[in-house]
Amino acid sequence: MKLKHVLLSAAVALSFVPAVQAKPFKWTSQGEISTWDIHSQNNALQSGLHANVYESLVYYNSRTFQVEPVLATAWREVSPTQMRFTLREGVKFHDGSVMTADDVVYSLNRAMAKTSNFTPFTQGISKVVKVDAKNIDILLTSPNPVLLRQLTELRVMSKAWAEKNKSVEPKDIKGTEETYAHRNAMGTGPYTLESWQPDVKMVFKRNPNWWGKMEGNATEIVYTPIKSAATRIAALLSGEVDFVIDPTPQDLARLRANPDLKVVDGLENRTIFLGMDQYRDELPGSNIKGKNPLKDMRVRKALYQAIDADTISRSIMRGLGKPTGTLVAPQVAGWTEAVGKRMPYSVDAAKKLLAEAGYPDGFEVDFACPNNRYINDEAICQAVTAMWSRVGVKAKLRTLPLVNYFPMIQRNEASIYMLGWGVPTFDALYSLQSLVRTVGAGGDGNYNVGRYSNQRMDYLVDRIKVETDAPVRARMLTEALQLSNDTVSHIPLHDQVIPWAMKKNVEMVHRADNRVDMRMVKVN
Repeated sequence: MKLKHVLLSAAVALSFVPAVQAKPFKWTSQGEISTWDIHSQNNALQSGLHANVYESLVYYNSRTFQVEPVLATAWREVSPTQMRFTLREGVKFHDGSVMTADDVVYSLNRAMAKTSNFTPFTQGISKVVKVDAKNIDILLTSPNPVLLRQLTELRVMSKAWAEKNKSVEPKDIKGTEETYAHRNAMGTGPYTLESWQPDVKMVFKRNPNWWGKMEGNATEIVYTPIKSAATRIAALLSGEVDFVIDPTPQDLARLRANPDLKVVDGLENRTIFLGMDQYRDELPGSNIKGKNPLKDMRVRKALYQAIDADTISRSIMRGLGKPTGTLVAPQVAGWTEAVGKRMPYSVDAAKKLLAEAGYPDGFEVDFACPNNRYINDEAICQAVTAMWSRVGVKAKLRTLPLVNYFPMIQRNEASIYMLGWGVPTFDALYSLQSLVRTVGAGGDGNYNVGRYSNQRMDYLVDRIKVETDAPVRARMLTEALQLSNDTVSHIPLHDQVIPWAMKKNVEMVHRADNRVDMRMVKVN
């Protein structure tokens, strides 16, 4: 026991060494988050920020993307449907209270609540039970080959804090009611949330009681959302900020040429695509009455083939978008070169398909896009609108900031919409279950806001959830992706390439999920 305490003390002491030379770290992107409730809304910017304040049982190593212990130190299979996790001892929440097995059980169950947007990550979990003070069991409905990867996104909240502050259930992101957990945070992570002024800034301070070892040296981190690309770049050039996570393609050449800056590139595991309402019998605002053109696969295929993805990649993305024909990026299990191939761009083919479907003159349709979430999102949608006009489709484009956009599309209020889908599990099940599985319970179709439904797809997704034979499962993942392509469930556009721009004296690890791991930020 004494040796253990000596080692622990040494680790804690080491974690403070860099703080002597530490400097504040200031960074920016175009987006703002919608809530600090860890189970309310599922998007990558938000989850990445949450992960610095709240921790999960396991998380990805930022360099290798292998799953590593965090709040759990070990796990073992008791049976194919029972996994036991041993909890890290001595972990404290930011208010000084000790994290217990009850907190972990409560948090995982909270992620399964009706108002939670994190049910894709609880897929296959039947219930979570406390074994004793040091162990919990996750009981499964059937074997789950991606459970550990799902757990990287299920963060732990204090049960007592949630009860005290009337935040037992996640905030319903589709509604307007606020809870204490919406604007406040109290986790176990390496940083505490000191303040959040929506659309202005959020401030994080180093947690002096964190159990882990800090590789970085930032004691204060300030995140400022700046919608204007020109203003973001000006802030970097003037030294007002140290890091821009989303520099615009047109600015990259001068940023790379600046001797005081550096640009680090990497392919993100995020695919940008368009979804379509395939459920309603009539589209609001369309000139076609009594029927929904988007239910016709020929129309969906026409819209796809009318988009010149290469021109968008070259002219708008300037190489920061790699055209794709499927819903997941190459790093994701299930992707193959064949399944990623796009249908050819052809105005003539698109016009012919529309005529065959009974729309020789095209039609009017609502088209919604975010204007501060993805690289050049608004410009892409403007280009698509122009391309569709060449085949007679008159898309009425409306753009919204992400805090309004995502709740809107989740209320099924858009006929055609843009979405970018990263894959935290690096496994295509995450995308297939969320995007093309018929809407149901347990995370099925939770972002299938076009309400696509296909019986064969549902069968494949449900099989993939429980299949433990790796080669068989891989074939089914690819088959499901190909089925999505063949039925034009969505219109894939491109996989994002992410450049990070920063001052020369900043060191960070570029992650394929486009998240800033604050534990590793060094300001020299």
